Amino acid sequence: MQLTIPSSWKQVLKEEIEKPAFKNLMKFVENEYNSPTSKCFPPSEQLFSAFAHTPFNEVKVVLIGQDPYHGAGQANGLCFSVNDGIKKPPSLNNIFKKISLDLGTEIPESGNLERWANQGVLLLNAILSVREKKPGSHKNKGWEKFTDAVIEKLASEKENLVFILWGNYAKQKGKNIDDKKHLVIKSIHPSPLSVNKNREEWFSNNNFNEINNFLREKGKLPIEW
Repeated sequence: MQLTIPSSWKQVLKEEIEKPAFKNLMKFVENEYNSPTSKCFPPSEQLFSAFAHTPFNEVKVVLIGQDPYHGAGQANGLCFSVNDGIKKPPSLNNIFKKISLDLGTEIPESGNLERWANQGVLLLNAILSVREKKPGSHKNKGWEKFTDAVIEKLASEKENLVFILWGNYAKQKGKNIDDKKHLVIKSIHPSPLSVNKNREEWFSNNNFNEINNFLREKGKLPIEW
């Protein structure tokens, strides 16, 4: 299998991907994907889909997730996103309900978020791979350091980005982002467990209008959510 980071990111992340830790991570991932006893997601050719769909120079919004969906046919390398024709997971349903409430738009049939990624929304999971039916199985193998480096590069080298941090994990992941240089959106996680406990916090903050208004103010096209 060939694990390739898209060229627009390869130069930006050159220092990180030349470290022994990243090389060891790639060996681990290759062994996992080639193992006859385990199946891993997303498909190997989609491991770096978030980077392929959203080149470094085109990033406007960064949405931070945790690890990929672990069911067959779900994960496509973009956080919270599922392939066309796959039932939308509960968290994604809550995201779409929130967008519909904020912007007055219809809830789409497909949960494939490639359309967001192609507009400059980096849909970044902290961990980019997982074993089937074993959430968190590729935790603490090196992905977190790699994605920390991605976030640090974006936060330090760009200005006026939007970082979306849903839930405590994402908030911790983005704790060093300068909120004077970027718009940092923080809220509860869209999982049913969180939303059912804190419906007002999730549904009352008008975040998606806030994001698009910020982008307009900075001379950027808003996202068609």
